[in-house]
Amino acid sequence: QVQLVESGGGLVQTGGSLRLSCAAAGRGFSIGTMGWYRQAPGKQRESVALVTPNGNANYADSAKGRFTISRDNAKNTTYLQMDSLKPEDTAVYYCYAAISNIATRRWENSWGQGTPVTVSS
Repeated sequence: QVQLVESGGGLVQTGGSLRLSCAAAGRGFSIGTMGWYRQAPGKQRESVALVTPNGNANYADSAKGRFTISRDNAKNTTYLQMDSLKPEDTAVYYCYAAISNIATRRWENSWGQGTPVTVSS
């Protein structure tokens, strides 16, 4: 069983920065794409940024130029650096990882519990 443990959310003023972290913990697995989704009140969950094992990143239009995703494969960890935050970035941010069980070679989508980000105006 793999767990995704998130940290780094909180309250920040408009224009401020936050850095989210997500570490995958467990045994007997390998990780494919990792990334971040978010869900604002009353809205559907949406993709924010994804990064492949070799470092190729993909961003939502709303995140381009302000957010930077990275990963440390040795630590099974992904990071989301969020700069120039806006009130519309307020949401619960969920870590995502495509996880493969080494024994069964089955791929599954894994999610963190979510970390809230609030941007005050």
